[in-house]
Amino acid sequence: MALNIITGNKGFVGINLSNYLNKLNKSILGLSRNPNKEEISYNQLNLNVLNKAKSLIHLAGKAHDLKKTSEDKEYFEVNTELTKKLFNQFLESECEVFIYMSSVKAAADTVEGFLTENVTPNPVTVYGKSKLAAEEYILSKEIPKGKRIYILRPCMIHGPNNKGNLNLLFSFVSKGIPYPFGKYINKRSFVSVENLCFIINELIEHKNIKSGVYNIADDVSLSTTDLVKIIGNVINKPAKVLNLPKTIVKIIAKIGDIIPLPVNSERLQKLTENYQVSNQKIKKEIQKELPLSSEKGIEKTIASF
Repeated sequence: MALNIITGNKGFVGINLSNYLNKLNKSILGLSRNPNKEEISYNQLNLNVLNKAKSLIHLAGKAHDLKKTSEDKEYFEVNTELTKKLFNQFLESECEVFIYMSSVKAAADTVEGFLTENVTPNPVTVYGKSKLAAEEYILSKEIPKGKRIYILRPCMIHGPNNKGNLNLLFSFVSKGIPYPFGKYINKRSFVSVENLCFIINELIEHKNIKSGVYNIADDVSLSTTDLVKIIGNVINKPAKVLNLPKTIVKIIAKIGDIIPLPVNSERLQKLTENYQVSNQKIKKEIQKELPLSSEKGIEKTIASF
C-alpha cells in the first residue's frame, strides 16, 4: 500500500486529513518536530522513506499571528525554508505527488470582485510574503516526468471543533447579543475542512489533474449576516440583527481599540470586509461537485461547538 506522508498532521487540517484518508484505507505517516511512536521527525525523512510514498502533503507552517508577537524570520524559517528543504527531497525521490498548503494571503490581503489564480500576487503581511516565497521557489523548478506538484491557496478553513473567526459570531448569537453590523453588506468565501480533504484526495488519486496553483473555496460566498442567521437556526436561537449607522459602529470599534470590547477596528474589518475566492479552476480540473454546500459546511461546524 502506497504511503502518504503528512507534515503538520497534529494540526486542525492534519488531523482531519489523516482521519479522512484512514477511512479510505490509505496508509499515513506523520512528519513532526516532536514525533510519537507512529511518526518520524524531519531529520529522519530520507530517500528510503520518500521512495515508498505516493504523496508528500506539506501542511505544517507558521500561522498568521494575530497578537503580532512573532519575529519576521520565524515565518520565513518555517513557511519558506522548511518547504524548500522538503521540496528538494521530494525532487530527488521517487515520490509522485507534492502538495503544498499555501494561503490566499500569499496572493492578496484585499479583494475586489473574485480572487482568481491569475492575479499578480501582492501580499502585505509577513505571513503572506513567506508563503509566496515558498510558492515561487517551487514554481522555479522544472517538474520531472511522472511527478505532479500542487500549490493550494485555501481561504478561511472551518470545520468541527475549529471555531476560528466564527467563534465571535457564535458568542453573539448564543448569548442573545444582537449582531450590530446589519448595515454592512459583504460577501466572504469559506472552505469546509471536509471539502478541502476531498480535493486533496482527488489530487493524490488522479494523474490527469494538471500541476499548478489552485484556489480552494466552497461554491458560494456568504455574508456575515448570513452566518449569524445560520448559527441562530442551528442552535435554535433566532439571531437578532441591528442596523446601527456605520458612523456609530466605527466609533464603538475605535473605543474597542483602547479598552477591551468584543469589537475593535481589526475585528470590524474582518467581520465586514469582502473577500470572495473563485474555485472554478480546481472544479474544472477535478470535474466533480464538492461534498458539502457552503451552508451545510457552516451548519456542521456550528453544530460541533
